[in-house]
Amino acid sequence: MEIVKQFTMLSFLPFIIAFAVTAAAGPVFIPWLRRLKFGQEIREEGPKWHQKKSGTPTMGGIMFIAGIGIAVIVSTVFAAVKGNFDAKAAKGIVIFAVSLLFGIVGFIDDYIKVVKKRNLGLTAIQKFALQLLFAVIYVIAMYFIGGIDLDMKIPFVNHWVHVPMWVYVPFVLFVVVGVVNAVNLTDGLDGLATGVTFVVGLFFAAVSFMPFDAVGDTVFAAALVGGMLGFFIFNHHPAKVFMGDTGSLFLGAAVALMGIDLGIPVFLIIVGFVYFCETLSVIIQTTYFKYTKKKYGEGRRVFKMTPIHHHFEMSGWNEWQIVGVFTLVTAVLCAAAYAMILFM
Repeated sequence: MEIVKQFTMLSFLPFIIAFAVTAAAGPVFIPWLRRLKFGQEIREEGPKWHQKKSGTPTMGGIMFIAGIGIAVIVSTVFAAVKGNFDAKAAKGIVIFAVSLLFGIVGFIDDYIKVVKKRNLGLTAIQKFALQLLFAVIYVIAMYFIGGIDLDMKIPFVNHWVHVPMWVYVPFVLFVVVGVVNAVNLTDGLDGLATGVTFVVGLFFAAVSFMPFDAVGDTVFAAALVGGMLGFFIFNHHPAKVFMGDTGSLFLGAAVALMGIDLGIPVFLIIVGFVYFCETLSVIIQTTYFKYTKKKYGEGRRVFKMTPIHHHFEMSGWNEWQIVGVFTLVTAVLCAAAYAMILFM
């Protein structure tokens, strides 16, 4: 009974701290961004009505990164005081630290776009190289704290599957880089990445709570949920602030690393179905456009615009409808994934 109380506290405490810090930061941080003229430039090839969002402060991801970081540190200290600090508790710190590295890459990208006035920011190769490097750092850090678990849960399989290290490492690198960029693509409408990741965070919190020994995972997941809820206050349509690549790369890493650390990276296809569809739509559109241009002399499109949330916009859906439906789909799939983990 005592351990249930401690895990309940380790869920509640980081959630409250992350939410409070993020929500309190908004009224101070957003006007500061405006004074610095750190406004988002809207690309011309996007929907025309998005041009009115030009100048909206970006780099708002700093708000929830700070909230999550403070929550993780305070809650980990609390766990240590209660005698629960070990390698499993340290995982929360490692996940935050590595996610922060990805957030720093996003910050550099945002800085180049906003201050240097280069709308595309870092090159694709630069981003990929840094993301791959930080994914390697994560594996190394987990190895040294004894946090690597080679057993994975696979959907529709009623036992854990052991994966050899030579398969585990490249798979982890692929998952991290893939998910980070998928979440980045999802951040294209007010509140979309925030709402979807809030639900995914709830899923991770529920999964980590089950065995009563994943202290670090529980703390980080609860902090992630609190940070997303606090940020949504300012990020819902019409957004007062955008998270920027600072926030979306941090969130992508957080989602990927949580899935890996809990031994359920394959389930990211289910719980991160929206992320997956956003990425797949871009791949399909680009591939088909190049193919038809080569074959017919002109490029043709499958979707009206990608990522796919723009297709729904061009089809007449408003931002609230898209965010609501995408978030609801994520909630249903997260519930299904949780049931599979619990009962299969």
